[in-house]
Amino acid sequence: MARAEERAEARTRPQALGRELALRIGSALVLVPLALGSAYLGGAAFLAVWAAAAAIVLWEWAGLVGEPRQGPVLAAGGAAFLGAAILFALGRPGTALGLLALGTAGVAGLAGSGKKSWMLAGGAYAAAMLAAPALLRAAELGFEAILLLFAVVWTTDVMAYFAGRALAGPKLWPAVSPSKTWSGALAGAAAATIVGSAVSALVGLGHIGILALVCAMLSIAAQAGDLLESALKRRFGAKNASELVPGHGGLMDRLDGFVAAAALACLLGVARGGFVAPGRGFLMW
Repeated sequence: MARAEERAEARTRPQALGRELALRIGSALVLVPLALGSAYLGGAAFLAVWAAAAAIVLWEWAGLVGEPRQGPVLAAGGAAFLGAAILFALGRPGTALGLLALGTAGVAGLAGSGKKSWMLAGGAYAAAMLAAPALLRAAELGFEAILLLFAVVWTTDVMAYFAGRALAGPKLWPAVSPSKTWSGALAGAAAATIVGSAVSALVGLGHIGILALVCAMLSIAAQAGDLLESALKRRFGAKNASELVPGHGGLMDRLDGFVAAAALACLLGVARGGFVAPGRGFLMW
């Protein structure tokens, strides 16, 4: 009986994978043009997209951890994201970051008993979803910085997905994410380094060797962000953050790697270029 069930599962698995892939492609056809178009336009359009993304991710996080007081928590977070987006648009990044910090504290303070630490982490995570892209895009080489991030994160995601299924092999962290393999992780990092280096050359950046190393670091960060979210979902017994994005689950499932890579890129950019030129600090070596 058990063998018959295994054979039936083996027959239906390719069909399920095909449906999942079709949904992923359909979602990408919507999300990729939105991401690229807003990044190209910059300004209010770009900030509106990422403020909305931050609000959605906070909503997903609150639902995932079982926050009982979602109304006040989401109102505090949403107000902080909207205010910060306006301040970023006005060229006041320091004040915007301060508001995001206050919003994160407000989210934690309004959370229910036993959930304050989780919501503090969720508020900070969602704030980074807005702050890192906003800081990188605002100044010189901002579009190039976001473009490179997209290239690295998307290549990592696609190659890890296909290589992991084609090559299989040892699991990367089976207790957290049973489907991820070392072969997929290494293939994703290698491909992202190559594609990121090519994009760097195409947009006219120098020191491609150093940027290749940066791209490899970003790919590793993206995969670490993916694993972090998988650990969170495993902790609360959830498969997906939500069912908002067909084929991916929630928006957080789609952006977990991006927020980690963007945070690393932003830290590098601010450390080398300050708040005046984080894009240049990230890209020019």
